[in-house]
Amino acid sequence: MTRRSTAAGALATGAAGLLLALGAAAPAHAAGYRYWSFWESDAGKWTYATQGPATARPADGDAIGFRFALSEDSADATRPTAAPDFAAICADVGKTAGTKRIAVVVDFGTPKDAPAGETPPKTAPTTGCARVAENGTGADALAAVATPLRYDSSAMLCAIAGYPKQGCGEAVADAPDVTATAATSAPKAAEEDGGGPSLGLLVGGGAVLALGAAAVWKSRRRA
Repeated sequence: MTRRSTAAGALATGAAGLLLALGAAAPAHAAGYRYWSFWESDAGKWTYATQGPATARPADGDAIGFRFALSEDSADATRPTAAPDFAAICADVGKTAGTKRIAVVVDFGTPKDAPAGETPPKTAPTTGCARVAENGTGADALAAVATPLRYDSSAMLCAIAGYPKQGCGEAVADAPDVTATAATSAPKAAEEDGGGPSLGLLVGGGAVLALGAAAVWKSRRRA
């Protein structure tokens, strides 16, 4: 057997061992969460907000959205089904001094995402044009068009228009497990949005490359 084939064999054996270890370590299920996600408009599309509505300060002409759904994380979160169309939503609301206009979209989601014993109060998204102070937040805009609201002690948005009646971002144990399939495929959300590979793929790929480099180095050292 040649040194090259020995190195290749070491790489294959190491990679196989790594994949078996990853498979053994992957949990059978990963917890998902049922919650109101917060979205901002960007070039006519929804983008997941990087901060909560209580601290975000949209500008005049912006649109914000809220969607109730069951998601694993921000990459898996479901967008509002109505477009962030400020021109249409705020068509009849003029600009006045000292205020700003923000288009608000509220999507109550689907029955399958609803907590046990509850149903979405509306099957279609609702929209409204909020006029708030120039320093107003996303929470101010939401409160101007949809009440009652419910927050928890950490300022997490729990309910819009009284939905859901109880709970706040609770974990759901039977959510689909992305980690278990990370070694073979990227999450669906990343494929649809043109996102990069998952962290599991990056870590696994990096480890395989490290094993390969070690095998080649050993082969050259023996030579």
